[in-house]
Amino acid sequence: LSPASAGSSSPGVPARSLPFGATKSIAVMAMTLRLLVLGGVFASAMGASSSANPIRRVVSLLQQMQEKVTAEGKREEELFTKFMCYCKTGTGDLTASISASQARIEQSSSDLDAATANKAQLEQDLEGHKSDRADAKDALAKATAMREKEASIYAKESSDLQMNIAALKKAIAALEKGAAGSFLQTTAAAKLRQMSLDMDMSSVDRDMLSAFLTEGAGYVPQSGQITGILKQMLDTMEKDLAELTATEKQAISDYESLSAAKTKEIEAHGAAIEAKTARHGKVGLEIVALKEDIDDTTKSLGDDQKFLADLEQNCATKEKEWEERKATRAEELLALADTIKLLNDDDALELFKKALPSPSLLQTQVTTKEVRQRALASLRAARRGDPRMDMVMLALSGRSGKGFE
Repeated sequence: LSPASAGSSSPGVPARSLPFGATKSIAVMAMTLRLLVLGGVFASAMGASSSANPIRRVVSLLQQMQEKVTAEGKREEELFTKFMCYCKTGTGDLTASISASQARIEQSSSDLDAATANKAQLEQDLEGHKSDRADAKDALAKATAMREKEASIYAKESSDLQMNIAALKKAIAALEKGAAGSFLQTTAAAKLRQMSLDMDMSSVDRDMLSAFLTEGAGYVPQSGQITGILKQMLDTMEKDLAELTATEKQAISDYESLSAAKTKEIEAHGAAIEAKTARHGKVGLEIVALKEDIDDTTKSLGDDQKFLADLEQNCATKEKEWEERKATRAEELLALADTIKLLNDDDALELFKKALPSPSLLQTQVTTKEVRQRALASLRAARRGDPRMDMVMLALSGRSGKGFE
């Protein structure tokens, strides 16, 4: 339906500026005249054997064209409806996907912040547990060393006290038996002499005891006084030994309690370190997974947003093209309807009959150019100011003889 010659001018028809709808009507009418001419030529060539009316044949062809254009319009409308349904569904799906991705990124970002804070807290806790365990081990080691030192001191002091006590008991027994002379020759007497120098006592008692140990049998004070001094020394030493032993027992008990507490503390810190180290590793993996999820979701979100923008643009373009195509088809159908109406008009039918060639015995072939010239002459003779006739004449009078092409 291309109106190639709709704007061409001719000496018989003045050139004018026509709207798009009129141009379509001219194109349809030009095709109609072409069909009429071809139909007339064919009828002339066939002679009397052809009885079909070429005008009716053209009207029938135009009606078929109407049906074809209408059917194509319905098919295109179905495809357009399906495409717009896809646009609506696709837009809804993409919008939902974008919303879901945005919500997922927000949630994953929140989870990532929480996991990062948890990892930092675990690292701080692990550092504290390791430091506390080291302190507990150090405290236990120091307490053990102190206990060993205290035990060594106790062993020496208690041994000395026990030896002194034994010496005093021997001296007392010897004095009570009257065997002081023989006693002074023993190692116990030597030990007693050392005690008289080291032990805390009054100067009178010390002098008396020293005189006894020095003079021996020549010293003849009352033996009861020396025995009393020795017994007093014995009581003091036994009391010191008892206190020393009690202190040692308490120290052992305190150490055992401290050792148990520190051992328990060390074990607790060790268990906490083991558990939190495992949690630290798990949280680290969660952080990596969350970062990857955020990255993947962000990329997916960008793709969906780009695809949605493209889809909206394509759908808008397709809708605009459909409106233009629908308007063009409506103009084509209107042009076809006007042409059919023109051809079915009685006056036009009579005019076209005069313009078209008739078969005869002397002429069996008529050229297209001759038929076009005849049709144009008849239309000019019969024109009554009908604009539709003007458009047909304009189509018939195209330059270079291409008015119908």
